[in-house]
Amino acid sequence: MVDTSVSLSGVRLDNPVIPASGTFGYGYEFAELYDINCLGSLSFKGTTRDPRFGNPTPRIAEADMGLLNAVGLQNPGVEKVIDEELPKLRSVFHKPIVANISGFSIDEYTYLAGRMDEAQGVAIVEVNISCPNVHAGGMSFGTDPRSAYEVTRAVKSATSKPVYMKLTPNVTSISAIAKACEDAGADGISMINTLLAMRIDIKRRRPIIANKTGGLSGPCVLPVAVRMVYEVYEAVKIPIIGMGGVSSAEDVVEMMLAGATAVEVGAANLKDPYASKRIVEALPELMERLGITRLSDIIGGAHNG
Repeated sequence: MVDTSVSLSGVRLDNPVIPASGTFGYGYEFAELYDINCLGSLSFKGTTRDPRFGNPTPRIAEADMGLLNAVGLQNPGVEKVIDEELPKLRSVFHKPIVANISGFSIDEYTYLAGRMDEAQGVAIVEVNISCPNVHAGGMSFGTDPRSAYEVTRAVKSATSKPVYMKLTPNVTSISAIAKACEDAGADGISMINTLLAMRIDIKRRRPIIANKTGGLSGPCVLPVAVRMVYEVYEAVKIPIIGMGGVSSAEDVVEMMLAGATAVEVGAANLKDPYASKRIVEALPELMERLGITRLSDIIGGAHNG
């Protein structure tokens, strides 16, 4: 019998598979398809203080082995999330929940963290300082170590729950950003968010996405994500939730060998709503085939050679 359990800052998960924010709604929609309690956890849709309609359409463009999106943090706002969406989720999901928050100022991040500190069922606060689709502050917090330090410190002062800072890959040194977050008291790192990208309609001779640029995700970004997780694992001592192009149990093991303690599944859920379930189900057989008894034993295993 293999052991798939992992621990994130004292929060025990039965397995490391977590649907990524923005790709799984608020969870209860998927509960109509299967019992989502098979998942280790889930990170619900990115939440802002006020309701947001998001960016103009079209918001999606296809790419080889991936897709671009510029949804722009569409959500009903934190009060409605806490009063309506979370109770619906808790009625069908009885495991620890990751609350993804995003703000446009330190005050907003602090307010959101405080509200999530009070929210029943939320075990980890995932702080998005990396969204490339919002034209106000959001991305700048994640591209400068000092700004990342300041927002991390502010969020930590507003909640007693573990804080995981979600980082952008669109920087020169993601390790420097991660280290700044750790120095400010972050309990963990989530990485990576999408890569800034563009597609152009050659017939119309203009960008496909109304926002012009969007975030690239899907299998094409997996090697980039693995490399960045590997680098950050060597720079910090706090846990990492790895993500970026994960679509199979093999990808989960690869990400964990690079240094991830848990793994989020993003674009794969949009292609196949059963993707996360299939990965969870495939893990034990893969572990047996690879001679892995406890999944937690392989975290950072690629650094031992």
